[in-house]
Amino acid sequence: MTVFADLDIHPLLLKSLDQMGFEEPTPIQKDVLPIAKTGKDVIGQAQTGTGKTAAFGIPLIEKMEQETRLPQGIVLAPTRELAIQVAEELNKIGRYSSVRALPIYGGQEIGRQIRALKNRPQIIVATPGRLQDHMRRGTIKLSDINTVVLDEADEMLSMGFVEEIEEILESVPDNRQTLLFSATMPPRLQSILNKYMNDPAQVKVKAKEMTVANIDQRYVEVHERQKFDTLCRLIDIHSPELAIVFGRTKRRVDELADALFQRGYEVEGIHGDLPQNKRDKVIQKFKSKRIEILVATDVAARGLDVSGVSHVFNFDLPQDPESYVHRIGRTGRAGKHGVAFSFVTPREKEHINVIEKTTKKKMTFEKAPTLKDASEGRQQQAAEQLTEVIENEEFASLTEKAEELLGSYDAVTLVSAALKLASKEPGKEVSINLTSEPPVRIKHGKGPKGGGGYKGKGGYRGGGKPRSNDRRGRPGSSDNRRSRPEGKKKDFAFAAKRRKG
Repeated sequence: MTVFADLDIHPLLLKSLDQMGFEEPTPIQKDVLPIAKTGKDVIGQAQTGTGKTAAFGIPLIEKMEQETRLPQGIVLAPTRELAIQVAEELNKIGRYSSVRALPIYGGQEIGRQIRALKNRPQIIVATPGRLQDHMRRGTIKLSDINTVVLDEADEMLSMGFVEEIEEILESVPDNRQTLLFSATMPPRLQSILNKYMNDPAQVKVKAKEMTVANIDQRYVEVHERQKFDTLCRLIDIHSPELAIVFGRTKRRVDELADALFQRGYEVEGIHGDLPQNKRDKVIQKFKSKRIEILVATDVAARGLDVSGVSHVFNFDLPQDPESYVHRIGRTGRAGKHGVAFSFVTPREKEHINVIEKTTKKKMTFEKAPTLKDASEGRQQQAAEQLTEVIENEEFASLTEKAEELLGSYDAVTLVSAALKLASKEPGKEVSINLTSEPPVRIKHGKGPKGGGGYKGKGGYRGGGKPRSNDRRGRPGSSDNRRSRPEGKKKDFAFAAKRRKG
């Protein structure tokens, strides 16, 4: 068995990996790391969830000159969520070094990013459109960049970032190292590889058949505006021991956690923008069952290991089937049975077929529960709780008061009142209005030849702005690009001076 120590990784990074719970490298890590550490260009073809971030993150961090507080590495990502996730993982891997990664993405106030750049991070993790904004403002200079990583390159192309990527690649030094990761290799992407990469090594990891055991998978077809009431009713009917509710965006998580709290549930939310110490506190409360429901984005729940999660609710469907498998895998652990519900709007029904092909398992259709169903569910739970108290004889001190009440009311009336209290039957439900999210789009596995963008409600996705035909500021031509020598391995120097080797 290969372990990380066998891959010539710096001891301080090994310490971080050990604390992160990494025991042995995944296939993509085992194959990419030795090549990337030589400085050679690499094309890695692998699905989401295979450990790509560590595969490029470890050699990227090792290559950074810590005493040089300028951007030396760039990671391009298609979405703000992925940019946050990658930056977070890079900072965890490099926690014992002086190397820092900063996420840069659209939707965040640019002045805040400019202030953060004054801390002089060595690695920028960015969506293409927002990186271009900073390049044109002069707030990010690319003259010292020695490594460029294109993460989920096929997705960036399908979102219309072709011109942005080309402008960025033409603006960095020719003698850089380029690492590209993609699940698929559409023709348009292949042309970029030929133009901007230098004799790359190719690593292809075959996608595993992703299956799920011990998990009862169900889906509920429901309109966007009816999702929240459906969620509340399912929670009332099933009374989960611990439940994770997945939302697609941090806004969704914030609104959903607040709405559930207003309805009387013990709940908190976590997402990538939440400070790490706050996130840790919320997860600890969930683990200790001080809250019964955790609302989370994929980014925040990555690596989350909590025993006893009985239910997972996909309030919003994830973008790809692999993320779905990771989500529902939070339940059904250690041989226990779990239940996963997915809410599907009419425009998302095709996505269920894609997920079923990946998991090799059919989902069960379940009709959206009514208010009456939820009420009956609460009453049944209350009856079970009362029965448990009776069987355990946990009422000896209350018999005198019970006899007193029986002198004034009949037994049926008293038991009915007890059930009402125990079932927490609500009065008038608090009205909740959540901001609508656009339906998830289907990933068919092939990027469009022209790299056309996807636009849904709320504008273009991916944290950048729509691409423009304006090709300002494109220095030089890639046709004149110098061939690069094999990259000499740089020592991961913690001293003030660069060591030769």
